Amino acid sequence: MESVVCELEGTLVKDKDAFSYFMLVAFEASGLVRFALLLTLLPVIRFLDMVGMNDASLKLMIFVAVAGVPKSEIESVARAVLPKFYMDDLDMDTWRVFSNYDKRVVVTKTPKIMVERFVKEHLRAGEVIGTELSFNRFGFATGFVLGHSNNTISERVANFFDNEAPTLVMDQLNPPNSANQNFNHQLLRPLPVIFHDGRLVKRPTPSTSLLILLWIPVGIVLAIIRIAMGSILPFWAIPHISRLFGGKVIVKGKPPLPPSGGNSGVLYVCTHRTLMDPVVLSSVLRRKIPAVTYSISRLSEILSPIPTVRLTRSRDIDAEKIKLELSKGDLVVCPEGTTCREPFLLRFSGLFAELTDRIVPVAMNYRVGFFHATTARGWKGLDPIFFFMNPRPVYEVTFLNQLPVEATCSSGKSPHDVANYVQRILAATLGFECTNFTRKDKYRVLAGNDGTVSPTYSFFDQMVKVVRTFIR
Repeated sequence: MESVVCELEGTLVKDKDAFSYFMLVAFEASGLVRFALLLTLLPVIRFLDMVGMNDASLKLMIFVAVAGVPKSEIESVARAVLPKFYMDDLDMDTWRVFSNYDKRVVVTKTPKIMVERFVKEHLRAGEVIGTELSFNRFGFATGFVLGHSNNTISERVANFFDNEAPTLVMDQLNPPNSANQNFNHQLLRPLPVIFHDGRLVKRPTPSTSLLILLWIPVGIVLAIIRIAMGSILPFWAIPHISRLFGGKVIVKGKPPLPPSGGNSGVLYVCTHRTLMDPVVLSSVLRRKIPAVTYSISRLSEILSPIPTVRLTRSRDIDAEKIKLELSKGDLVVCPEGTTCREPFLLRFSGLFAELTDRIVPVAMNYRVGFFHATTARGWKGLDPIFFFMNPRPVYEVTFLNQLPVEATCSSGKSPHDVANYVQRILAATLGFECTNFTRKDKYRVLAGNDGTVSPTYSFFDQMVKVVRTFIR
């Protein structure tokens, strides 16, 4: 059996400096204070590297990033946040060589707990050799590493292979040579990261981290102004005023006219990118369109500038609710049931197709620079705030033509077929891929639950989560 040993930093991933990944752990597992502290210590870390004390530099980063953090939080960040950033920095030439071997081992100076999930699930490695963190009996990281982690990488690799040399070793001194490889084409693409969490859009390199810290106070003030303006101004004025504060809404296609006479309302079937989708759609249509909600907090419903219709997940009851709303006028539904950040569409529920033939697909997408406006692990009530904290948030709204009668259930098509058809045309419009994943798949991957928010979730509990987000 042919085997390969590959170094992670500087070989499998392009950046040989692990500092930004410790910054991610500091921010997502602990909060803004630890994030700022680790950045403040960067000159000390760089000085230790410069004088050849790389081991001391690494241990300092580990201590500041994880000391006192529960093991479950570190594992959660490693599962939900880090894979996206590792994948973005993946060296595909190295991956192609690495994936061509039967036995694949990755060595890393980063704590094993941070990289193991990504390396094994997405890069299909069989083993990871890295630093082992120490935890106390209560499950909190001490900030130190276990004694055997002090062994050199070469010693630990030799022990793993029982002192037999692997077929190929790839590191910064021995870069891969893909020219002489006979590739197994089934493994030329690593498993993509479809679901990921965390608030930071960009990997927090030193310069990016400093920019984020400097921007946050400005962003909070800007978010308050934007939200206040959206609450005070009429909906028809929002697209025009938003440009004055850095926002932008790009509209493509032609929306249908408002319902008139005895006609039932139009059902706008949207892709789901953020909690702001129905609000942006209403601002484009210049009227408040009620939105179906699956699982949002009561506080989000209270703060919503448009009416919301909470579903119960009982199919018969939900169908009656949607029919009642459509009898009054237009309605917005996001049949994915949850958001997805990557260019993929989750499976569409077929319920909407059973209830009306007046279906207008709407392709929603957005771009932000600093902060994601969605979360699975954190408090969803902060989603709009993080969205408006971005310097120049951009939304794209593309109206497709209303489905012809022959493409609806009236022509004998099943709700499943109609839902799949709408999913395909929306994916084609956005350049996305269709998947069969559901909201439960997403939350099981990212948060270890089914994503349901209890309607009795107290305001006090939500405020505690806000405080923890910024100062823990």
